[in-house]
Amino acid sequence: MSEGFDWPSLMRAGLHGLALTPDAFWALTPAELQLMLGSDASKAPMLSAGLAALMAAYPDKTKDQVDER
Repeated sequence: MSEGFDWPSLMRAGLHGLALTPDAFWALTPAELQLMLGSDASKAPMLSAGLAALMAAYPDKTKDQVDER
């Protein structure tokens, strides 16, 4: 099993540490939460391995693959 986010810690930080409501917490993007928590990791440049990982996790969809809801 791959390692994922530590949701309990992130939720504690957002809901208790930042005093966000659950709706506000879940509406945040990971980058917004990272910024609010004061992490400087967003200043690091994205290297090719990071870009490749993002592209694998979120591949582009063609018009035929897009859900029509």
